[in-house]
Amino acid sequence: MKILVINGPNINFLGIREKTVYGTQDYDALLHMIAQKGEERSCQIEVFQSNHEGAIIDRIQDAYRDGTEGIVINPGAYTHYSYAILDALSSVPMPKVEIHISDITKREEFRRVSVTKAACQKQIYGHGLNGYLMAIDEVCALIEKK
Repeated sequence: MKILVINGPNINFLGIREKTVYGTQDYDALLHMIAQKGEERSCQIEVFQSNHEGAIIDRIQDAYRDGTEGIVINPGAYTHYSYAILDALSSVPMPKVEIHISDITKREEFRRVSVTKAACQKQIYGHGLNGYLMAIDEVCALIEKK
């Protein structure tokens, strides 16, 4: 099984930015957690991070051709307004789960809106970095149902 985890803007600044919201674990800790989950599930997990909308869209499109079977995505701030990422996600016919570290339903009004979730089968939020592990499990279950 091949899964792609996509992280949008500022996720690479985990442990640096807004620790009361995103926690104190850094990006390397997240990468380690994801790698361990891949070993546990015996699946190949690639992690991609970019602060650039076009690069994220390019990677989603590349997933269509490279054998990726499912996507976990934290679009970061693009969640709230990127119809271009929504369109890219809608274009690839594979299971997709949106993840957010914080509980976006209890934050600023603009953060409560996700335009990208419409292209995903599920949205997970408010579970910290463990939400990524939940999202990977969910994508794996969706792939196995096919």
